[in-house]
Amino acid sequence: MPDTQAQDADHWESLPQGIRTQVDGYVLQDRLLPAVKLVWDAARARGVGLREAQMVVHERYVLHGDRIARTPECPLDLESLSALTSGLPGRVAAIEAVWDGDTVHDWFVRLLAITDDPAEERHLATVYSRRDRDPSEAAAEAGRTLADHLGVPFHFASPDDPDDEAPRWRP
Repeated sequence: MPDTQAQDADHWESLPQGIRTQVDGYVLQDRLLPAVKLVWDAARARGVGLREAQMVVHERYVLHGDRIARTPECPLDLESLSALTSGLPGRVAAIEAVWDGDTVHDWFVRLLAITDDPAEERHLATVYSRRDRDPSEAAAEAGRTLADHLGVPFHFASPDDPDDEAPRWRP
């Protein structure tokens, strides 16, 4: 049985040139979901599943590396985060950090504002891993600072270990 990278390369080579060009265009624009959908749509008839399509696109991300026009990072400074919370409907009841992940970015942390009336969560920032920063530490620092500023609790159930099923904040 061939290894996964060889299978991904085979799936890639089996795609028509026009599809490969469009997928690379999406990847270079850091548009993960349209790239995966295109690979999946074009190769599904040949038995390529969603997971395989994700891995094909992941390999394109690896290949293109620093050439990818990455989506700008979310600001984590107090002034920016405070501005994002000021326009939310309802009162901010808590600030929460939660783990999430995907095949391209690996693990990352989402910073959320939890509101009451209406009871919902609003995305404030996504913190990806970088060479110079751990996403958990950066999100926890920004989240604590914002929560202190707003006078609300900060919750991060699993700051030391990525866990997208960790218990969520409850009032």
